[in-house]
Amino acid sequence: MADPQPLLLNDSEPTQFQNTRIASLDVFRGLSVFLMIFVDYAASIFPIIAHAPWNGTHLADFVMPFFLFIAGISLALVYKRRPHRTQATWKAFARALNLFALGILLQGGYFHGVTSLTFGVDIQRIRWLGILQRISIGYIVAALCEIWLPAPRWKELGFVKSYYWQWFVAVILLALYSGLLYGLYVPDWQFDVSASTSSLPPIGGGDIYMVKLFSER
Repeated sequence: MADPQPLLLNDSEPTQFQNTRIASLDVFRGLSVFLMIFVDYAASIFPIIAHAPWNGTHLADFVMPFFLFIAGISLALVYKRRPHRTQATWKAFARALNLFALGILLQGGYFHGVTSLTFGVDIQRIRWLGILQRISIGYIVAALCEIWLPAPRWKELGFVKSYYWQWFVAVILLALYSGLLYGLYVPDWQFDVSASTSSLPPIGGGDIYMVKLFSER
């Protein structure tokens, strides 16, 4: 995540950056990393903290929202002043592409089991929209909004009216998500709970669940 640093107002000011860090944000980031490691290793022992198989909310389901919250707060601090919007846009795209590529590398089938004796890329295991890839998409959308949309004026317009364009973007994204969620056809499928809760080997095997999305006519 980018560390908040004040940007210069114009080129005539001295090129000095104060490397200031927000202690509360660093603490929250560290706690989120600890929670991620904890649920990943303890989920096979305590299934109640693992990701919910289909619906519901467990402890592991809070990890990604926490990281998205950290990314959003960091963006608001980094782009508090935006004198060079084009340059900031290119840097945001570069960071988002790096996150997306790193996600494909880590979850794209490049790393096989220690005892599998297989090499190369497993096309069947590539996860194009993994955790880091989704964070990168959310990051670039939030960064573009923070860079190019009008700066908020709380004292003049208030909180709601100050983020008029941001609310408009949020409504468009919510409508797009709802359309894909309820309008996209997805056939019935099944999954193994033991394979979806932790990266560690399951203890005592798992259960197969069938998800029926469309009822037969």
